Amino acid sequence: MGTTPNLRQIVIGRCYTYITLLHPGSSYDCELIWREFEEAVIQRSSCGVKVKHYHQLFDAMVPKQTWSCDRFLFWSKTRTLVHSYAAVLRGFWTLEDTLVGYMFNDLIWCGHEDDIGFDLGSCPEWSECIHHPVYSLWRQASQNFAETACGNITVLLNGSINNAFNRKSMFGSVELDSLNPRMVDHVNIKVVSNLEGPFIESCSTGSIVELISILQSRGFRWTCTDNDLTLKILQCMQNPRQSSCRTCADSLLHREAPVPVRLQCSARLT
Repeated sequence: MGTTPNLRQIVIGRCYTYITLLHPGSSYDCELIWREFEEAVIQRSSCGVKVKHYHQLFDAMVPKQTWSCDRFLFWSKTRTLVHSYAAVLRGFWTLEDTLVGYMFNDLIWCGHEDDIGFDLGSCPEWSECIHHPVYSLWRQASQNFAETACGNITVLLNGSINNAFNRKSMFGSVELDSLNPRMVDHVNIKVVSNLEGPFIESCSTGSIVELISILQSRGFRWTCTDNDLTLKILQCMQNPRQSSCRTCADSLLHREAPVPVRLQCSARLT
């Protein structure tokens, strides 16, 4: 796929939505942010946009956003679930809730070295080059987000895949190394598997053990949970016919169901 059509209108429109509806009172120049973004990408090859080329873009988003401690939420390979989790537990923040994350989420872009416009025909995959224009922006954004994390933070990882913690992922290669042990009091790891499995990794098996070892070596305090009830309920809301959710679905459909049935629902999910 090439650059997302109508990229300028989408980015600037999201910027205005963010500062007027989602976070009224914030003061950012959306037109300036777009110009700095455009300057970083156009007339550079589709594999030639480095992190440093976005420095002016991030400077245009000064003052930097400040977030309440204990509410930072990181994730890897749990994209849909983590945003449902953040929506239910009001006050949690993901990278996509920041201004830059909100503006550029799910968009694709690249330029031409010999052209002033964006390439609408074809952009490379992230894996094809280390200076991919989309990857470079998210790398800087991820670093900034992790550097401001404080208090108790939460990390959601996918226990249904090998290498739930992957050193090459954005969390493993950028965010983890950018966390400050003097600012982060506790790292809460939540490993969640698909309801139907496979159940490959957990707090005591696979790559999660490596993550815990890294946290310990850097002086972080940590906890790890394999069966978070809130996450399981969210999964069942999305797929109530799944066998492990049927007791819950039945009890919710019959409000007169006795308390033991509801307790059985919670026990079955855990």
